[in-house]
Amino acid sequence: MKAVVITTAGGPEVLQLQQVNDPEIKDDEILIKVEATALNRADTFQRNGSYPPPKGASPYLGLECSGTIQAVGKDVSRWKVGDQVCALLNGGGYAEKVAVHGGHVLPIPPGVSLKDAAGLPEVACTVWSTVFMMSRLSAGETFLVHGGSSGIGTFAIQIAKNKGATVLVTAGSEEKLAFCKKLGADVCINYKREDFVARAKEETGGKGVDVILDCIGASYLQQNLDSLNFDGRLFIIGFQGGAVTEIKLNTLLPKRLTVQGAALRPRSTENKAMVVTEVEKNVWPAVAAGKVKPIIYKSFPLSEAGEAHRLMESSAHIGKILLVP
Repeated sequence: MKAVVITTAGGPEVLQLQQVNDPEIKDDEILIKVEATALNRADTFQRNGSYPPPKGASPYLGLECSGTIQAVGKDVSRWKVGDQVCALLNGGGYAEKVAVHGGHVLPIPPGVSLKDAAGLPEVACTVWSTVFMMSRLSAGETFLVHGGSSGIGTFAIQIAKNKGATVLVTAGSEEKLAFCKKLGADVCINYKREDFVARAKEETGGKGVDVILDCIGASYLQQNLDSLNFDGRLFIIGFQGGAVTEIKLNTLLPKRLTVQGAALRPRSTENKAMVVTEVEKNVWPAVAAGKVKPIIYKSFPLSEAGEAHRLMESSAHIGKILLVP
């Protein structure tokens, strides 16, 4: 098969489409003929050498895909050859075929094309596990998501609104904020022009928000804590603004704040399967009803993976970027 290979750690130019061996499936895995894969920020970190794949994972990039099942391991009972599915991957999506654990696979929701479904697994599993399963966002609460126009952000806006929350977002351009508004965001904050802490307080009658999903990290940590309501929950999923900082611990105690962090890829096989099951039960009905949609910005052929990475690193996109074999 053909796959995108990282020839050496570096910029987008190190990605090359090469002929490689087909993946071999284990008894609990399925083989998918890839229709499309979607980019994630972690792919760019793996490419430059700062985020190596976990032990036993595919050496190739790609944390999610959609496609058609070509082979099924003997311990897999739910899926059969010919099924159209999307999947959460440990890696290997930037290829014509990929092996994946049978418990990390989802059916294509009604109303979503096979290609566009490639943009769902990673965002759905990330947002559902962090915002809902761990931070317990509930109807009537207020939710702030940074990077509202990203793949994660565009999904988080839709599912949080669907579950009855009031949604605040930050983004860096009026075009991105207008798109977030169209998706249902209640309050749209241009972080280049406004103090998001002051705006979050203003929009909540001085209380602050209940849950924050943050991909920035260090440079936003104190401001995030200052933006939270009593019993507020901050969930960190990225370090685009650095990984080391100092905070005032006396912000945490009086307001009973919770700070959590998680990544999806390093989780155990069993934990990921549990998240996927929860996503199918709680998120897929909203997707099937057309209340939550994958937001696809642009598709590239697999041979132009470098161009796709350049677009992602420019942050000019809104939603997900796809690669198609």
